Amino acid sequence: MKNPIAHFVKEKRKTLKLTQVDLAEKSGVGLRFIRELEQGKSTLRLDKVNQVLDMFGCEAGPVRKEEIYV
Repeated sequence: MKNPIAHFVKEKRKTLKLTQVDLAEKSGVGLRFIRELEQGKSTLRLDKVNQVLDMFGCEAGPVRKEEIYV
């Protein structure tokens, strides 16, 4: 399964007709960071991820997982 944050950011960016360069400039992070984020890199700084997500009125943080009983 693709990284859900990567998918979310890429789809939102496209919906708003922003290039990766546009998103990088508007969110205050580098172009390389946007590329790595959209490619689903697993080791990115959460503060920078949240800088990007803030552009869409969102943020990442701890979320309780649902327990699955077998």
